[in-house]
Parts: sequence; structure tokens; C-alpha cells
Amino acid sequence: MEKSHKSKRKTSRPSGHVFIFPLIILVIYGVLFVLVPEQALAALRDSGKVCLGILPPLAFVFVVMLALNLFVKPAQIVHLLGSGASTKGILLSAAAGIISMGPIYVWYPLMKDLREKGAGNMAIAVFLYNRAVKLFLLPMMIAYFGWVYVVILTVLTVLASIVNGCLVAMFTKKKTG
Repeated sequence: MEKSHKSKRKTSRPSGHVFIFPLIILVIYGVLFVLVPEQALAALRDSGKVCLGILPPLAFVFVVMLALNLFVKPAQIVHLLGSGASTKGILLSAAAGIISMGPIYVWYPLMKDLREKGAGNMAIAVFLYNRAVKLFLLPMMIAYFGWVYVVILTVLTVLASIVNGCLVAMFTKKKTG
């Protein structure tokens, strides 16, 4: 008789290490509440504001991840953003980096998800590098530095992102490939 081989799916449970940092923070807040309650309360209030501030972009990233999982096939991602990505895919990655908003760390889960689906290191590096270009700040930059400077800086940033992406892909090829 032939045994049926079920694909073993790796189930990851959080280890105890995951809870060390939050536990340390709780202990620090507890000590501060005893020693300096007013400042501890102000710090807790500020921390709450930061957490509330990152919720909208984080929610947006999770919605994008959900949409990608529902509507985009891994083969499409590999075709556009894979290790042999075309110019179109690299430009798409650069444009996505430029128009993305919010803190960079909320984009890391999406980049990891895309990487697991086949996106290449070059496309991810180009995306992350182009996060430095902020469309909503360009008018203010133009007011301070002039449009010639801003256009040159922006074009050079995008070109440098592609060079950086090529270097990342080249140096990580031996590790991943």
C-alpha cells in the first residue's frame, strides 16, 4: 500500500521570545508609574497617539495584501517583479515606492509577502529606495530649492534606486539562488 503524502504545512507558533520586548516595556511603564506617574501617563498617552497614527497605513497595507492574495496570481508577480523583471516591472516598482505613504515599517509585511510569491530582490530594493521620494513634499522642496534642483534630485534618486536594486540583486543572488 502506498502512503498518501500530505504536504506538511509549517505552522508557526509564537515562541516565548516574541513576548520579551512587550513584557520589558510593561515593566518599564510599571516602574515609571510608581516613580513619576505624571510623566509616565504623558509617555503612555504619546505612545497611544503613535499607535493610532500608524493604524490607518497599516490597515491599508493589509487591505492591499488581501487584494493581492485574492486577485493577483504568483505567476503574475514573478512575471512583473521576479528576478528577471522587465523594465516595466522595475518602473512599476519605482512608481509604487514613490506613491506609497505612511511609515516604512508598515510596508515590510507586504514586501515579505511579495517576496514569498516570487518578487525579486531588485524590485523590492527599488521600491524601498524610492520611498525617499515624497510626492506631497515636492512643492515645498521646490519652494525652498527651486524646480531644477528638485527635478535633478528626483531623477537621480530614481536612477540610483535602479543601480541599488541591481547591486542588491547581484549580492544576494548567491545566497538565494
